[in-house]
Amino acid sequence: MTNNDIFKKLRVALKLRNTDIIKILALVDFKVSEAELGAIFRAEDHAKYMECGDQILRNFLNGLIIHLRGPRDQQAKETAEEEQ
Repeated sequence: MTNNDIFKKLRVALKLRNTDIIKILALVDFKVSEAELGAIFRAEDHAKYMECGDQILRNFLNGLIIHLRGPRDQQAKETAEEEQ
């Protein structure tokens, strides 16, 4: 299974659009264009296909954590408030 396959499956499972993915990547200061995302999600035999590197997938997963859970600083504040 390639990084492209993993990325495609996460996109479908989480019902994300390209604009959502760009926003998630921006949370970790990683910039990617819609054209690059389109190339990643194309079929392998397409002329404009681009292989998804480890860096893109890693940054997407880190951004997804922030998107779903919130920033780390916010989590620490909430935990401290719950303990009091």
